Amino acid sequence: MKARAVAALKAEFPLPVLLDVAGLARSTYFYHQARQGRPDPRQPLKDAIAHAFKQARGRYGHRRIHTVLTRQGWRVAKKTVLAFMREAGLVCGVRRRRNVYLAYRGQIGRTAPNVWTGTSPLMPRPASGSPT
Repeated sequence: MKARAVAALKAEFPLPVLLDVAGLARSTYFYHQARQGRPDPRQPLKDAIAHAFKQARGRYGHRRIHTVLTRQGWRVAKKTVLAFMREAGLVCGVRRRRNVYLAYRGQIGRTAPNVWTGTSPLMPRPASGSPT
């Protein structure tokens, strides 16, 4: 972004002044200038992702798109598919259904009353002078 701004203002101001103001190293500026004209090496993958998404009519998310691409012979990570889908704005129109826990029916039956008084011959008594 800074390299583009410097390139746009290069005709009006000297390059060293622009690089200093932008906080860019000279080598970084020329690196970005050289990269600007090159085609994207991942463009065929991006096109394949968009095509698979269109074939699924927008119903597949990144996991299923990844599976489709793997079956087509692409070797790509799921996170790469997710990143490219986000970059292209491809969002699945179908949301996953949540599993609702249906087994709980509230309190069934009665709870026994608590009749224990706190003393038992099986439990040792606390020593006299202990804090409990």
